[in-house]
Amino acid sequence: PGALYQVAVNPKTQADSAKISSTLTRLAEEDPTLSWHMEQATSQTILQGMGDQHIDVVIRRAETKFQTAMTTEEPRVPYREAITKKGQAMYRHKKQTGGSGQFGEVHLRIEPLEETDFEFVNDVFGGAISNSYMPAIEKGIRNVMKEGILAGFPISNVKIAVFDGKEHPVDSKPIAFEIAGREAFKLAFHDAGPVLFEPIMLVQVNVPEANMGDIMGDMNTRRARIQGMNTERGVSIVTAHVPLAEMLRYTTQLRSMTGGRGYFSMQFDHYEVLPSHLAHEVIAARQKDKKEE
Repeated sequence: PGALYQVAVNPKTQADSAKISSTLTRLAEEDPTLSWHMEQATSQTILQGMGDQHIDVVIRRAETKFQTAMTTEEPRVPYREAITKKGQAMYRHKKQTGGSGQFGEVHLRIEPLEETDFEFVNDVFGGAISNSYMPAIEKGIRNVMKEGILAGFPISNVKIAVFDGKEHPVDSKPIAFEIAGREAFKLAFHDAGPVLFEPIMLVQVNVPEANMGDIMGDMNTRRARIQGMNTERGVSIVTAHVPLAEMLRYTTQLRSMTGGRGYFSMQFDHYEVLPSHLAHEVIAARQKDKKEE
């Protein structure tokens, strides 16, 4: 069975943060069942092992052998933000401070994209905005897409078309259009039925036949969609699509349900819209974190 128990690790002190990458790399070299990676969507360092006891031993080893102190927490789920319909908005950025000011006005439309993550189109006719300002508008939008708008997760699968705007012969500067593009995109995003997408995993659970009923009952509490079941020589195999958010501590829970005799594997399968009552919880938790920061 693969290493499926994940924790997010944080350095205890500034000195530890300088050593954390090299320490994790060396630990993973010594122990092939251990791996680590940076999760872009949540900006967390993820350590993956065989279970909670295994990770505890690794954290102690990091401290005694490599003098790197780390704390652990449950990983955040790498949600994504996206839109479900077309939206449009305009934003005028105007700033007058002694001397030359800043001016830029951007009108844009956005719509969902199926196949690719991002498309940026210049649909401005008649020179309302000079072509030289387009890269600044795109930069402003791309920065927001990295940071997210709803709950701080990356935005993907969006087509943006800038179709109108205004500029000023003296006060227009790239920074003014970068800000106008960024703010117009935020407004259009809220107008376009924004949703959170969650990662759905393909999970296969192998358990003794006697535990099958418990496993099926438990799967139903995890928003699972069963894809298949069969039993061979007293071992039952269940295949299901399950949201990652419901599988974070499954290693430990499966062990206690089967007396250590069950094991499972999982891999990323696809993204699906997070039900709105759960999305509200994620967004509220994120806003609370922001306030604390």
